[in-house]
Amino acid sequence: MTQQLETTVCIAGGGPAGIVAGLILARAGVDVVVLEKHADFLRDFRGDTVHPSTLNLLDQLGVGAQAKAIEHSELSSLDAVIDGIRLKAVDFTTLPAPHPYVTLMPQWDLLTLLAEEARAQSSFRLVLEATAQSEIQENGRVVGVKASTSDGPIRVTAALTVAADGRDSAVRDSLGLVPHDYGVPIDVLWFRVPRPTKPMPDTLANIRGGSALVTIPRPGYFQCGLLIRKGTFPEFQKAGIEAFRHTIASIAPRLTEVTAEIGSFDDVKLLSVQINRLHKWWVPGALCIGDAAHAMSPAFGVGINYAIQDAVALANILVPALRTKGTDAAAIDEACAALQRRRALPTALMQRMQRVAHRLINRATRGVVLHNPPQLRERFVIAVVLPRLRPILARIVGYGFRPERIARGILRPRA
Repeated sequence: MTQQLETTVCIAGGGPAGIVAGLILARAGVDVVVLEKHADFLRDFRGDTVHPSTLNLLDQLGVGAQAKAIEHSELSSLDAVIDGIRLKAVDFTTLPAPHPYVTLMPQWDLLTLLAEEARAQSSFRLVLEATAQSEIQENGRVVGVKASTSDGPIRVTAALTVAADGRDSAVRDSLGLVPHDYGVPIDVLWFRVPRPTKPMPDTLANIRGGSALVTIPRPGYFQCGLLIRKGTFPEFQKAGIEAFRHTIASIAPRLTEVTAEIGSFDDVKLLSVQINRLHKWWVPGALCIGDAAHAMSPAFGVGINYAIQDAVALANILVPALRTKGTDAAAIDEACAALQRRRALPTALMQRMQRVAHRLINRATRGVVLHNPPQLRERFVIAVVLPRLRPILARIVGYGFRPERIARGILRPRA
């Protein structure tokens, strides 16, 4: 028997975009149902970088102190070691208090915190193990979504359906929306190693001998990503795990003592890097946000933060419309169009930056990036150009091109 639920807003996907959108809408008094396909949030996520824009939002929601209590690392700068030379690429200390840094925090802990905060609101319902499959249409308008659960099928009717179910969004596909893909020449091999016995400074990127390795400092270990040319993972597998370990040690020599912890390629996950976005983010009665609307690459670690900014913008635009016009279809559709108008340009600009970064990385893996010792032109860039770029990059990476804050009057007192 199909279970029936009725709500004002149904959100498919309990990732950063879906949970934050559900929390803010519920705090605004809007009835929300969030469908999450997993039984909990305890799984390995690709993105754990929480930028100042999101930290400021957590303060607005009144959960900043609880988030800070989660075990995490704080980076006041993003350093890169290029052919043995350490460079400070981004300096977040130039940003205003209270968060002149980025935080590296397990995403499952952050999502659990936000979900618990949302559950305290009487207008919020989170349905776990519910996989959204397709929309429900009436007279050419989306009026809800169908999902499968461990207890059988479920049917949720809603004035607005929000697809926040990731880059492989089933709801988006059922709406017939197809993102435009911008070819990315790299993939990432994702793995973890313990911290070596001799402490090493936090280094986000290591580039040496035509290879690039990301080392994200997490409590007790490094989450690593080896950048490879797209489609070449089978070549690494054919060469064997010992050759893979040697590659890691040659890029970041300080990790040599811990590479043996990579037992086999079962410990290595292939992440297919994508950059894409929809030409149109909505249809009557339904809207896409986060990765469902625009898949970001790992460059600059902005994926979580851009998804959350979509959620904030959605609440800022939709809540006033619901309060003044109720569930009027035309008002809801105008809110969806306004959301895309607000978020499309900053998304496109950041994706363009990411594509430029990927071209530079791709070029770096084909030749010398920086001579050691640096040549005259390279010394000029390091001494003169880079210091002027750092505060600009900190602002763009830390906040994005159009940072979002919850508008005055949206939130009601916390439950």
